[in-house]
Amino acid sequence: MKDVDDKFLKNPDTEVPLREELRPRKVTTPDGQEIDIDPLRDYFCEAKPKVHPKAYSKIVEDFYNWARANSLWILGFGTGCGAIEMRPLMTPRFDAYRYGIQWRPTPRQANLLVISGYLSVKTLKRAIRAYEQMPQPKYVMGLGSCTINGGMYWDSYNTIKRLDDYLPVDMYVAGCMPRPEALLHGFMELKRVIKEGKGEGANLYAENFDQYKANQKAVIRDWDMPDYNW
Repeated sequence: MKDVDDKFLKNPDTEVPLREELRPRKVTTPDGQEIDIDPLRDYFCEAKPKVHPKAYSKIVEDFYNWARANSLWILGFGTGCGAIEMRPLMTPRFDAYRYGIQWRPTPRQANLLVISGYLSVKTLKRAIRAYEQMPQPKYVMGLGSCTINGGMYWDSYNTIKRLDDYLPVDMYVAGCMPRPEALLHGFMELKRVIKEGKGEGANLYAENFDQYKANQKAVIRDWDMPDYNW
């Protein structure tokens, strides 16, 4: 990378040094062509999120909300013991699928991000990136005391205390950790909120984007990506 100008070795938005894989470089394609790659510009989007408008009619919007509530596709973000409690929900004993709840492997296929446990600062960065890649409308559920007030890690130097300072939380499920029955109750409450048209976390994030981003950057020191990575 000696032939690259020093200004390209830092994120232009934050002046944080870039990792090697994020720096501009030349790549040879399978057919022998040499092309320029700029990961920060090619893999990310610099456009801010927009508020998702309601339908032109209340009847139509109510139908949409009914459909959204009965089609929760979860992107599970297991960080601690909460991830263990998620597994029984897929078994015949609890059978979450009968409630229209499905687990998906990627952010592009999901509309509900479930943070199941404590979040370190390093992990928070990945959770933000996953959330911002999910299509709207989308929702966030926090499981356990760790996402509410830090739980047993409330005085830790490297874990966050309140998830809703960094991501818009639509529903919390209290406990350390909440049992599968509590998670099902939390899902049913989230369904009720969505049907009533009150699941506006994604719009809240878009409206207060600068505030959320300031909170995120206050704890994440190695911010080496654009402000929005949709």
